[in-house]
Amino acid sequence: MSMRRVRNQYLLALAVLLVLFVVIAPFYYVVTSSFKAPQEIIARVPTLIPSSFTLQHYEKLFRSSNFPTYLWNSTIVAGGTMVICVLLSTLAAYGLYRMALPGGRFLFRIILVTYAFPGVLLLIPLYGMMSQLGLIDRLAALVIINVTFTAPFAVWMLQAFFTTIPLELEEAAALDGASRLQTLTRVVLPLAAPGVASVAIFAFITAWTEYMFASVLIISDANRTVPVGLAGIIGQYQVDWGLLLAGASITMLPVLMLFSMVGRNFIEGLTAGAVK
Repeated sequence: MSMRRVRNQYLLALAVLLVLFVVIAPFYYVVTSSFKAPQEIIARVPTLIPSSFTLQHYEKLFRSSNFPTYLWNSTIVAGGTMVICVLLSTLAAYGLYRMALPGGRFLFRIILVTYAFPGVLLLIPLYGMMSQLGLIDRLAALVIINVTFTAPFAVWMLQAFFTTIPLELEEAAALDGASRLQTLTRVVLPLAAPGVASVAIFAFITAWTEYMFASVLIISDANRTVPVGLAGIIGQYQVDWGLLLAGASITMLPVLMLFSMVGRNFIEGLTAGAVK
Protein backbone atom coordinates (compact mmCIF):
# COMPACT_ATOMS: atom_id res chain seq x y z
CA MET A 1 0.00 0.00 0.00
CA SER A 2 1.47 3.34 -1.06
CA MET A 3 2.06 6.19 1.35
CA ARG A 4 -0.34 8.37 -0.61
CA ARG A 5 -3.14 5.87 -0.21
CA VAL A 6 -2.45 5.53 3.52
CA ARG A 7 -2.47 9.31 3.90
CA ASN A 8 -5.78 9.56 2.06
CA GLN A 9 -7.32 6.94 4.31
CA TYR A 10 -6.17 8.79 7.42
CA LEU A 11 -7.56 12.06 6.05
CA LEU A 12 -10.86 10.36 5.27
CA ALA A 13 -11.04 8.84 8.75
CA LEU A 14 -10.26 12.25 10.28
CA ALA A 15 -12.99 13.89 8.21
CA VAL A 16 -15.50 11.22 9.28
CA LEU A 17 -14.58 11.70 12.95
CA LEU A 18 -14.93 15.46 12.58
CA VAL A 19 -18.38 15.12 11.06
CA LEU A 20 -19.42 12.66 13.77
CA PHE A 21 -18.23 15.06 16.43
CA VAL A 22 -20.15 17.97 14.93
CA VAL A 23 -23.31 15.86 14.72
CA ILE A 24 -23.09 13.97 18.02
CA ALA A 25 -21.62 16.66 20.31
CA PRO A 26 -24.81 18.80 20.54
CA PHE A 27 -26.96 15.75 21.31
CA TYR A 28 -24.47 14.58 23.94
CA TYR A 29 -24.43 17.98 25.61
CA VAL A 30 -28.23 18.25 25.64
CA VAL A 31 -28.78 14.78 27.11
CA THR A 32 -26.02 14.99 29.74
CA SER A 33 -26.99 18.51 30.75
CA SER A 34 -30.56 17.41 31.38
CA PHE A 35 -29.24 15.37 34.33
CA LYS A 36 -27.15 18.20 35.78
CA ALA A 37 -28.11 20.32 38.75
CA PRO A 38 -29.30 23.85 37.85
CA GLN A 39 -26.12 25.41 39.21
CA GLU A 40 -23.93 23.23 37.00
CA ILE A 41 -26.01 23.97 33.89
CA ILE A 42 -25.53 27.73 34.18
CA ALA A 43 -21.92 27.52 35.41
CA ARG A 44 -19.45 29.82 33.67
CA VAL A 45 -17.24 26.88 32.69
CA PRO A 46 -19.26 24.08 31.03
CA THR A 47 -18.58 20.48 32.04
CA LEU A 48 -18.45 17.71 29.47
CA ILE A 49 -18.92 15.02 32.12
CA PRO A 50 -21.62 15.91 34.68
CA SER A 51 -20.33 16.23 38.21
CA SER A 52 -23.87 16.06 39.56
CA PHE A 53 -26.81 13.82 38.75
CA THR A 54 -30.46 14.66 39.27
CA LEU A 55 -33.84 13.71 37.84
CA GLN A 56 -35.59 16.80 39.11
CA HIS A 57 -35.92 18.30 35.63
CA TYR A 58 -37.73 15.22 34.30
CA GLU A 59 -39.96 15.06 37.37
CA LYS A 60 -40.87 18.72 36.93
CA LEU A 61 -41.40 18.20 33.22
CA PHE A 62 -44.00 15.46 33.69
CA ARG A 63 -45.59 16.61 36.94
CA SER A 64 -45.62 20.41 36.77
CA SER A 65 -45.98 21.12 33.05
CA ASN A 66 -48.23 20.18 30.15
CA PHE A 67 -45.41 18.40 28.34
CA PRO A 68 -47.20 14.98 28.38
CA THR A 69 -50.10 16.65 26.56
CA TYR A 70 -47.74 18.23 24.03
CA LEU A 71 -46.08 14.85 23.51
CA TRP A 72 -49.40 13.13 22.91
CA ASN A 73 -50.53 15.83 20.46
CA SER A 74 -47.30 15.57 18.50
CA THR A 75 -47.65 11.78 18.38
CA ILE A 76 -51.16 12.11 16.94
CA VAL A 77 -50.08 14.69 14.35
CA ALA A 78 -46.88 12.92 13.31
CA GLY A 79 -48.45 9.46 13.28
CA GLY A 80 -51.48 10.63 11.33
CA THR A 81 -49.30 12.48 8.85
CA MET A 82 -47.09 9.43 8.34
CA VAL A 83 -49.98 7.02 7.74
CA ILE A 84 -51.92 9.31 5.40
CA CYS A 85 -48.81 10.41 3.51
CA VAL A 86 -47.66 6.82 2.93
CA LEU A 87 -51.13 5.77 1.80
CA LEU A 88 -51.71 8.69 -0.57
CA SER A 89 -48.19 8.85 -1.98
CA THR A 90 -48.10 5.11 -2.63
CA LEU A 91 -51.37 5.14 -4.54
CA ALA A 92 -50.45 8.34 -6.39
CA ALA A 93 -46.98 7.13 -7.36
CA TYR A 94 -48.29 3.80 -8.58
CA GLY A 95 -51.02 5.50 -10.55
CA LEU A 96 -48.60 7.95 -12.18
CA TYR A 97 -45.90 5.48 -13.13
CA ARG A 98 -47.77 2.26 -13.83
CA MET A 99 -51.11 3.35 -15.24
CA ALA A 100 -51.66 5.27 -18.48
CA LEU A 101 -53.25 8.34 -16.90
CA PRO A 102 -53.91 11.35 -19.16
CA GLY A 103 -51.34 14.04 -18.40
CA GLY A 104 -49.43 11.80 -16.05
CA ARG A 105 -46.00 12.94 -17.20
CA PHE A 106 -46.98 16.60 -17.01
CA LEU A 107 -48.39 16.10 -13.51
CA PHE A 108 -45.13 14.47 -12.41
CA ARG A 109 -43.14 17.46 -13.67
CA ILE A 110 -45.19 20.00 -11.73
CA ILE A 111 -45.76 17.89 -8.62
CA LEU A 112 -42.80 19.48 -6.85
CA VAL A 113 -44.02 23.03 -7.53
CA THR A 114 -45.22 23.00 -3.93
CA TYR A 115 -41.62 23.44 -2.80
CA ALA A 116 -41.05 26.45 -5.07
CA PHE A 117 -42.84 28.69 -2.58
CA PRO A 118 -41.66 29.23 1.01
CA GLY A 119 -44.13 28.02 3.57
CA VAL A 120 -44.43 31.46 5.14
CA LEU A 121 -45.97 32.80 1.90
CA LEU A 122 -48.74 30.22 2.19
CA LEU A 123 -49.37 30.88 5.87
CA ILE A 124 -52.11 33.51 5.45
CA PRO A 125 -54.03 31.70 2.66
CA LEU A 126 -53.89 28.41 4.54
CA TYR A 127 -55.02 30.12 7.73
CA GLY A 128 -58.02 31.54 5.87
CA MET A 129 -58.88 28.14 4.41
CA MET A 130 -58.63 26.40 7.77
CA SER A 131 -60.72 29.14 9.37
CA GLN A 132 -63.49 28.65 6.81
CA LEU A 133 -63.38 24.90 7.38
CA GLY A 134 -63.56 25.38 11.15
CA LEU A 135 -60.21 23.69 11.73
CA ILE A 136 -58.45 26.44 13.67
CA ASP A 137 -57.10 25.05 16.95
CA ARG A 138 -57.59 21.51 15.67
CA LEU A 139 -54.89 18.87 15.29
CA ALA A 140 -56.53 17.81 12.03
CA ALA A 141 -55.43 21.10 10.48
CA LEU A 142 -51.78 20.28 11.20
CA VAL A 143 -52.17 16.79 9.74
CA ILE A 144 -53.69 18.20 6.53
CA ILE A 145 -50.94 20.81 6.12
CA ASN A 146 -48.12 18.38 6.87
CA VAL A 147 -49.49 15.86 4.37
CA THR A 148 -49.78 18.65 1.80
CA PHE A 149 -46.09 19.49 2.14
CA THR A 150 -44.73 15.95 2.44
CA ALA A 151 -46.80 14.03 -0.12
CA PRO A 152 -45.30 15.61 -3.29
CA PHE A 153 -41.75 14.71 -2.30
CA ALA A 154 -42.92 11.26 -1.19
CA VAL A 155 -44.50 10.61 -4.60
CA TRP A 156 -41.32 11.75 -6.31
CA MET A 157 -39.22 9.47 -4.11
CA LEU A 158 -41.38 6.40 -4.63
CA GLN A 159 -41.26 6.72 -8.40
CA ALA A 160 -37.62 5.60 -8.29
CA PHE A 161 -38.77 2.25 -6.93
CA PHE A 162 -41.95 1.63 -8.86
CA THR A 163 -40.32 2.34 -12.22
CA THR A 164 -37.52 -0.18 -11.57
CA ILE A 165 -39.72 -3.08 -10.52
CA PRO A 166 -39.99 -5.43 -13.54
CA LEU A 167 -43.30 -5.07 -15.32
CA GLU A 168 -43.34 -8.83 -15.92
CA LEU A 169 -44.07 -9.40 -12.22
CA GLU A 170 -47.22 -7.34 -12.43
CA GLU A 171 -48.26 -9.01 -15.68
CA ALA A 172 -47.82 -12.41 -14.06
CA ALA A 173 -49.98 -11.29 -11.12
CA ALA A 174 -52.63 -10.05 -13.56
CA LEU A 175 -52.64 -13.41 -15.34
CA ASP A 176 -53.25 -15.07 -11.98
CA GLY A 177 -56.34 -12.90 -11.55
CA ALA A 178 -54.95 -10.26 -9.20
CA SER A 179 -56.50 -6.81 -9.32
CA ARG A 180 -54.50 -3.59 -9.48
CA LEU A 181 -54.80 -3.10 -5.74
CA GLN A 182 -53.81 -6.70 -4.99
CA THR A 183 -50.81 -6.36 -7.29
CA LEU A 184 -49.77 -3.20 -5.52
CA THR A 185 -50.09 -4.59 -2.00
CA ARG A 186 -48.77 -8.13 -2.60
CA VAL A 187 -46.16 -7.66 -5.32
CA VAL A 188 -45.03 -4.06 -5.63
CA LEU A 189 -44.97 -2.84 -2.04
CA PRO A 190 -42.81 -5.70 -0.64
CA LEU A 191 -40.19 -4.93 -3.30
CA ALA A 192 -40.42 -1.19 -2.61
CA ALA A 193 -40.21 -1.54 1.20
CA PRO A 194 -37.06 0.63 1.53
CA GLY A 195 -38.77 3.43 -0.36
CA VAL A 196 -41.91 3.20 1.75
CA ALA A 197 -39.78 3.25 4.92
CA SER A 198 -37.97 6.36 3.67
CA VAL A 199 -41.27 8.11 3.00
CA ALA A 200 -42.64 7.12 6.42
CA ILE A 201 -39.60 8.46 8.29
CA PHE A 202 -39.54 11.64 6.21
CA ALA A 203 -43.22 12.34 6.88
CA PHE A 204 -42.93 11.57 10.60
CA ILE A 205 -39.90 13.77 11.20
CA THR A 206 -41.33 16.64 9.16
CA ALA A 207 -44.55 16.61 11.17
CA TRP A 208 -42.78 16.00 14.49
CA THR A 209 -40.53 19.06 14.11
CA GLU A 210 -42.96 21.45 12.36
CA TYR A 211 -43.26 24.72 14.26
CA MET A 212 -44.51 27.60 12.09
CA PHE A 213 -48.00 26.37 11.23
CA ALA A 214 -48.44 24.76 14.67
CA SER A 215 -47.67 28.07 16.39
CA VAL A 216 -50.23 29.96 14.26
CA LEU A 217 -53.08 27.50 13.79
CA ILE A 218 -53.11 26.17 17.36
CA ILE A 219 -54.43 28.59 19.96
CA SER A 220 -55.18 26.64 23.13
CA ASP A 221 -52.46 25.18 25.30
CA ALA A 222 -54.25 21.82 25.34
CA ASN A 223 -53.65 21.35 21.59
CA ARG A 224 -50.06 22.51 21.37
CA THR A 225 -47.40 20.23 19.93
CA VAL A 226 -43.93 19.65 21.37
CA PRO A 227 -42.02 22.34 19.37
CA VAL A 228 -44.52 25.03 20.34
CA GLY A 229 -44.74 23.79 23.91
CA LEU A 230 -40.96 23.82 24.35
CA ALA A 231 -40.81 27.33 22.92
CA GLY A 232 -43.24 28.40 25.63
CA ILE A 233 -40.73 27.36 28.29
CA ILE A 234 -38.46 30.18 27.16
CA GLY A 235 -39.73 33.14 29.18
CA GLN A 236 -39.20 36.84 28.58
CA TYR A 237 -36.76 37.34 31.41
CA GLN A 238 -35.57 33.86 32.36
CA VAL A 239 -35.27 30.36 30.98
CA ASP A 240 -35.58 27.11 32.90
CA TRP A 241 -32.68 25.43 31.13
CA GLY A 242 -33.05 22.15 32.98
CA LEU A 243 -36.70 21.84 31.98
CA LEU A 244 -35.91 22.82 28.40
CA LEU A 245 -33.05 20.32 28.09
CA ALA A 246 -35.12 17.51 29.60
CA GLY A 247 -37.92 18.24 27.14
CA ALA A 248 -35.48 18.28 24.22
CA SER A 249 -34.04 14.92 25.31
CA ILE A 250 -37.48 13.31 25.49
CA THR A 251 -38.40 14.82 22.13
CA MET A 252 -35.49 13.05 20.44
CA LEU A 253 -36.53 9.59 21.65
CA PRO A 254 -39.36 8.85 19.15
CA VAL A 255 -37.16 9.76 16.20
CA LEU A 256 -34.30 7.61 17.51
CA MET A 257 -36.67 4.69 18.12
CA LEU A 258 -38.08 5.01 14.61
CA PHE A 259 -34.61 5.04 13.09
CA SER A 260 -33.58 2.03 15.18
CA MET A 261 -36.50 0.03 13.76
CA VAL A 262 -36.41 1.02 10.08
CA GLY A 263 -33.23 3.05 9.76
CA ARG A 264 -31.56 0.47 7.53
CA ASN A 265 -34.45 0.59 5.09
CA PHE A 266 -34.33 4.38 5.18
CA ILE A 267 -30.67 4.43 4.13
CA GLU A 268 -31.30 1.83 1.44
CA GLY A 269 -34.23 3.88 0.21
CA LEU A 270 -32.24 7.06 -0.10
CA THR A 271 -29.37 5.26 -1.81
CA ALA A 272 -31.61 3.42 -4.24
CA GLY A 273 -33.51 6.57 -5.03
CA ALA A 274 -30.29 8.34 -5.86
CA VAL A 275 -28.98 5.82 -8.37
CA LYS A 276 -32.05 4.25 -9.96
